[in-house]
Amino acid sequence: MAERMRCAVVIGNSDGIGLAFTRRLLADGWRVAGVSRRDNGIGVPTYAHHTVDVTAPDYPEVLAKAIDELDGVDLCVYAAGIGEPVDLADLDAQTRTLEVNLIGAARTVATVVPRMVAAGDGHIIGLSSMADRMVSGDAPGYAGSKAGLSSYLMGLSAALRGQGVSVTTVRFGFVDTKMAKGPVRPLMMTVDRAVDVLVRCVRSRPVLVSRPRRAALLTTLLAPLTRPRR
Repeated sequence: MAERMRCAVVIGNSDGIGLAFTRRLLADGWRVAGVSRRDNGIGVPTYAHHTVDVTAPDYPEVLAKAIDELDGVDLCVYAAGIGEPVDLADLDAQTRTLEVNLIGAARTVATVVPRMVAAGDGHIIGLSSMADRMVSGDAPGYAGSKAGLSSYLMGLSAALRGQGVSVTTVRFGFVDTKMAKGPVRPLMMTVDRAVDVLVRCVRSRPVLVSRPRRAALLTTLLAPLTRPRR
């Protein structure tokens, strides 16, 4: 009897870490369903793409269909993320950042977790950021959404203890993608290195991973200095 292929859903995989990790999973023998706003050009039999925005009303239905077509989900990776500088005359971009980075992740969890609990197994990985400990006057929507995402995922990990379902929060520093904005990007990782981190997470299912470690230490030290003072 043939062994069942492991199945993954990757949300936000039209480029960057999500796309690179999708390619790695496929190379490692997984069946993958991708969900993003744009197609990514992957054309192999073990991959199916679903085009939808995570803020769209029908996103949960599209995601549920993607899982059903896979015949289950062993791994769900939320890699969708945006971030824009603040414009005090137009804060809609900050609102959309919260909707994509945080609410989109919560909508994903609400669709995926009941299926994993029913199966008694599963793994969710959410891509957060070391910005989750910072107060940012330049991009408050981004920092705020990542703070909420990290807190929510780690709380969810505790809530799911004993259910066979693992939740991993991955806090990256700067990674060499279009999201890495700003004139100074210390200790920036390559996309391949970020993917290696995710591969190790799939194997060991940790609750929290922060990479690179030196950037995590630096963020911890600097975070109190970012808080507003009167």
